[in-house]
Amino acid sequence: MSAIRLVDVTMRDGNQSLWGATGLGSAHMLQAAALTEACGFRAIDFTSSTHMAVAVRYFRENPWERLRRMHAAMPTTPLQFITTGLRFIAWQQADPEFMRLVYRHLQASGIGRFVLLDPMHEVDAVIDAARLVKQEGNAEVMCALTFTLSEIHTDKFYADFAAAVGRSKDIDLYYLKDPGGLLSVDRVRTLVPAIKAAIGNRPLEIHAHTTIGQGMPASLEAAKLGVSAVHVGIGPAGDGSSLPEANRMLANLEEAGHEIEVDRAALAKLTSYWNRLARAENLPFGAPQNFDASFLRHQIAGGVMTTTARQLEELGLGDRLGAVIAETEQVRAELGYPIMVTPFPQMVMSQALTNVIGDKRYSQVSDQVIRYCMGKFGKPTSPIDKHVLAAILDRPRARELEHEPAFPALADLRRQFGAHLPEEEFLLRAVMPADQVDAMLANGASRSTYTPEAAPLLALLRKLAAAPDARDLVIERPGLRLALHAGASL
Repeated sequence: MSAIRLVDVTMRDGNQSLWGATGLGSAHMLQAAALTEACGFRAIDFTSSTHMAVAVRYFRENPWERLRRMHAAMPTTPLQFITTGLRFIAWQQADPEFMRLVYRHLQASGIGRFVLLDPMHEVDAVIDAARLVKQEGNAEVMCALTFTLSEIHTDKFYADFAAAVGRSKDIDLYYLKDPGGLLSVDRVRTLVPAIKAAIGNRPLEIHAHTTIGQGMPASLEAAKLGVSAVHVGIGPAGDGSSLPEANRMLANLEEAGHEIEVDRAALAKLTSYWNRLARAENLPFGAPQNFDASFLRHQIAGGVMTTTARQLEELGLGDRLGAVIAETEQVRAELGYPIMVTPFPQMVMSQALTNVIGDKRYSQVSDQVIRYCMGKFGKPTSPIDKHVLAAILDRPRARELEHEPAFPALADLRRQFGAHLPEEEFLLRAVMPADQVDAMLANGASRSTYTPEAAPLLALLRKLAAAPDARDLVIERPGLRLALHAGASL
C-alpha cells in the first residue's frame, strides 16, 4: 500500500457544512495554526470567496489580513482556496483582468493551492482560470471532478473531462469531489480507475461527504485504488454533512495497511482544541449518519435541507417538507440536472418550495434561476425542459435581466473607486456593499488569541455590558479580579 496524505477541511468545508460558515473567526483559526502546521497535512481547505465575504459581513474581519496571518503561522502547509473560476464573491462572471488581480493578491497573501470547480464541467472555463492563476504566482492548481448521479454523469463523462482539462500544463492535480455524499463503494471501483487512466501520473485526491454514511467507505476504497490524499474533518468538524472524521479515518486507513503521513501526537492535541472550542461556542458536533436512500434521488445537501425545513416550520407548513423534496427532484430534472453544489442546491430547492406553496408551478421565479436559464452560470450539462424554459424566460423580469449590465471592466472599476484605493480594499468594495466594508475597516485588527475555556465568561460579560443599567462590572474570586468599565469593549 502506498503512503496516503490527509487534507484538513475543518476551517472551510467543515465550518460551512456544519456551522453555516459562521462558526470560526480569525482568532479561532489562529489559535489552531501551530498545531495544524505540526500535523503535516497535505493542505488545508481554508477559504473561498464566500468565506471571505462572511469574514467581512459577519465577523467584520479583513479576509486578506486573516490569510497573511495564517500563512505566517503555517508557512509549510499549503492554504487552499476553492473557486468556480472567474467569479469572486458576486454571482456575475468577472472581467478576467479583475480576476487576475484577485488571484495575484490571494497568492501574495498566502494561498498555495487553488481548487477550480466548474459546476457545468466546462473545459475552457477551467483552463482559462488555471492559466490566470499560474500567470500570477506559483500555487498548485487542482481541478475538481464534481460527482453527481444522473444519466449524463457517467464514468466516461468524468474521464473525458479530466483528459480534456489535462491537456493544459497548468493543471497540477485533480480531486474527486462528492458534495452530496452520493458516491458508493461500487461506483468508486469503476470511477477512480477510469479517472486515473485519463490523467496519467498526475495525483488524484478524494473529497467525499458523509451526509448519508458513504463518505468513509468510499474514501477507503479510493485509497485502496491509489488516490494520493483523503480529505477529512477534525473532531466536531467531521462526520454529519461534513467529511469523514480524521481520527477514525486514520485508524481505518492503518487497519487497511496504509502508511499515513501525519503527526499523531499533534493531531490528538488539535482534536482536543476543536472539541473544546465547539463546546465553548455551542457549535454542533458532526455525528456518523445512517444511510438514507432518498438522498440518491433528491441529492439535497444537508445544510439546504435543514434551512428549508426551518422555513416551512416558520410558515406553519412543516407537513409540506415531503412535497418540497419530491418537487426538488422534478425541478432539478427540468433544469437539466445541475450538480447540487453551491449555488445550485439553494436555487433548485428554493424554486421547489415556491412551486409547492404557490398557486402555480413557476409562477414565481428567482432572478438566479432566470440567470441560470439564460446561461449566465454556464451551459447546462443537459438541456433544460423546453416548456419550463419558455415559462421562465417569457416574463418581464427575464427581459429586464437580459439587459442588465455586465460585470464592469477592471479599468472602469478603478475609475469608479479611485486609483488611490489600496488594491485589497478595492477588490472587496467592487463586489460587496460599502457599509459592510466600512464596518470591517472601522473594526480594526481582529484578535489573534482565543481560549475556549474563557469563552462562556466573555459571553456573559458582553451580555451584562449590553444591559442599559450596566456601568461598572467587577468579578472577584480568590486569585482573580476582573473589572469592566462603561465604554470598554471585549
